[in-house]
Amino acid sequence: MKCRATLHICAIMVILLITWGISSKSFDRWKKARQFLVSVTISPEPKCSLSRVCLPDRFALNIRSGAANVVGPKICFEGKIIMSHVLNNVRPGLNIVVVNDESGDVENVDSLNMKNGNSEEILEYLRNIKPGMIVLAASFGDVTPVLTDEIREVFVGMGSTLIEAVKSRDGWVFAGRAGAQNKSLYEKHAVSNKETNIYEGWPGMVEIGGCFPKTLTGGLNP
Repeated sequence: MKCRATLHICAIMVILLITWGISSKSFDRWKKARQFLVSVTISPEPKCSLSRVCLPDRFALNIRSGAANVVGPKICFEGKIIMSHVLNNVRPGLNIVVVNDESGDVENVDSLNMKNGNSEEILEYLRNIKPGMIVLAASFGDVTPVLTDEIREVFVGMGSTLIEAVKSRDGWVFAGRAGAQNKSLYEKHAVSNKETNIYEGWPGMVEIGGCFPKTLTGGLNP
């Protein structure tokens, strides 16, 4: 009798262990399935107020020029506002953000005094940006007083096709790459015109946004 009772208890324990094992595996499978479904159904949010999510090989950006000489510009990169009037880190002139092309790290943030700054120092600063670096630029106020032909040429070398046409009180935003041979698709120019200006003697804001490629499709100038 004792043997039968012992065998009976052992059998029950074996059944319980088997049941527990099956339940544990089922729970693990259910948990993994749930995690997979959550990862599939929850889509990432677009960055920098874009209408779509950028692919992994591209950076999200949005650049807005200043409004007249009152409201400062805004530069957003990869979901983070780098420069803005609210952050109190923009100044009249050209506001510049330099980004590492590979990591997306911000290497430098600066405001170039284009009213009475030293044009030679500005030129040297721009020429010292390493080839391949992404350059984001937004105007605030009149940027032409010390915008020399040499400075314009540096931006042309970054892919700009509109900087040569920028005149007094115009608005300008740009995203390019230092040393790039190919023309940038990320650039806009607001022409100051007395008949169409929406502020007192100033055009409206100009803005660009999109997914900037991480890798260069063309080549670099030495």
